[in-house]
Amino acid sequence: MIKALLNGLLAYKDALPLISKLNLWKYFAVPMLISLITALSIGFSAYGFSDDLGGLISSLWIWEWGASTVRTISDIAGALLIIALGLIAYKHIVMALSAPFMSPVSEKIEAHLYANVHQHRNTSNASQLLRGLKINLRNLAWELLLSIPFLLLSLIPVVGVLATASLFLIQAYYAGFGNMDYTLERHFSYRESINFVKAHRGFATGNGIVFMLFLLIPFVGIILVLPISVTAASTTTLQLLKKQSL
Repeated sequence: MIKALLNGLLAYKDALPLISKLNLWKYFAVPMLISLITALSIGFSAYGFSDDLGGLISSLWIWEWGASTVRTISDIAGALLIIALGLIAYKHIVMALSAPFMSPVSEKIEAHLYANVHQHRNTSNASQLLRGLKINLRNLAWELLLSIPFLLLSLIPVVGVLATASLFLIQAYYAGFGNMDYTLERHFSYRESINFVKAHRGFATGNGIVFMLFLLIPFVGIILVLPISVTAASTTTLQLLKKQSL
């Protein structure tokens, strides 16, 4: 598991040179725009609704003393909660809508690295979009189910540190899952892809860790996260498929 996770991380070192070598930047223009618009929408939502959510949380405090402090803390907690849930939704919205643009990137990487590998499934833009929506809606549901308990636990001192780390790894796994599926959709059915990623959780998590860290970089992170992470995931996934075929 640890070795697989490290290999998922190390795949990033060759991503930028490969993008330039294969002239892939042109495929990323629309996904970059989708990523930016989605991120801005989440940011404005956090700003606009944090007071409302904060008021709802602070209403649970029925005493007069400390009410103003509780309200301030509640507003901050409300904003953080919206951002946390927004980050979960962000990944899946961007990945689903970008599928018709990312799948050709993965295909070109495959043609470059493994010219003689047979691609088992022919897919269209429409089928790629539908596949992306199906996978990401499934992943979003599972991620929310797993994340909400950890979000609540993260508010508890001491326990919150472990809960936050667990929440980060859950998000990383599903981010890597989405990045890997741009390659898997040409080789496997929906169910087969899910089983493949489950069998290679370490690689998915390693790829997703860097994806999540990229989002911490203001502006530049949300612009570059998808091109670099998808390229890294494609090379790793193709290596796994090659080993499996052997």
